[in-house]
Amino acid sequence: MPGCDVWDIERDALRWAGGAPVVAHPPCRAWGRLSHMAKPRPGEKDLARWAVSQLRIWGGVLEHPNGSKLWADQNLPMPGAPADQYGGWTLGISQHWWGHRAEKKTLLYIIGCRPCDIPDLPSISLGSGTHVIAQDTRKGNGGRRLKKGDLGWRPFVTHAERERTPPELAAWLVELARRCAPSQRNSA
Repeated sequence: MPGCDVWDIERDALRWAGGAPVVAHPPCRAWGRLSHMAKPRPGEKDLARWAVSQLRIWGGVLEHPNGSKLWADQNLPMPGAPADQYGGWTLGISQHWWGHRAEKKTLLYIIGCRPCDIPDLPSISLGSGTHVIAQDTRKGNGGRRLKKGDLGWRPFVTHAERERTPPELAAWLVELARRCAPSQRNSA
């Protein structure tokens, strides 16, 4: 994205010197609901903890899936809870609002921008996405799991799409981080 200094696995985000609000999206497989089946790279779980520490210094936003165990591990406030000692608060969103084909519920931990100062949210789509990240566990008629052809069944998104952030959401997150002024970090 224009105007962004991106640090990823190749550049080694741990070498970032700081100095600006961040948009952090550390790997989530070690923190998600299926973390017991994940095979994270060495140090990957600590990368998320490091991202939280950088956010607490520089402000910005951290994106992780709804249900991420990082929230409990780092004592991050849940949506609707008061801000933490760093002025950080959590906003729950659906990536479907920014064009993702699945609902993809997501948590945003924000420091340095008050709720009333975030960029405008898109028109919120209350309907279900056309696709799913994982099949719904609701049972159909006869008590069996929904299968292709059953009413309410939806196809999975691809693995790549499951991991990507919609471009419109990425732009929104960058604008949010730009609004995380240093003077607001401890007064949010």
